[in-house]
Amino acid sequence: MSELKPLLLGSMFALLVVPAALAQVTIDVSKITCGQYVLDQVTDFRTITAWLHGFYSGRRNNTVVDVQAVQRIADKVEEYCRSHRDMALMQAVETTLGGGDRAGSKK
Repeated sequence: MSELKPLLLGSMFALLVVPAALAQVTIDVSKITCGQYVLDQVTDFRTITAWLHGFYSGRRNNTVVDVQAVQRIADKVEEYCRSHRDMALMQAVETTLGGGDRAGSKK
């Protein structure tokens, strides 16, 4: 019975920790730096890339994602960010995409 006690306590602890790990997390993307983005320090870069694409595309109710276009944009932003690590990520996106076609889509 004494061998089961640590196993039982460990199991109970694990059950209490799991819900805490699944808690909702919010991120202020405007505060993410290029360095944090490139080094994956905030969250998975794919999550941020998808959010950025949706934010800058400005097309509501569009359910189509051009995966290759998103990848090209992400590559450009990442390349720019590698040499501007202290810059805010959103500023880097705006600089990289220029003021014109912010979505990176073809017209």
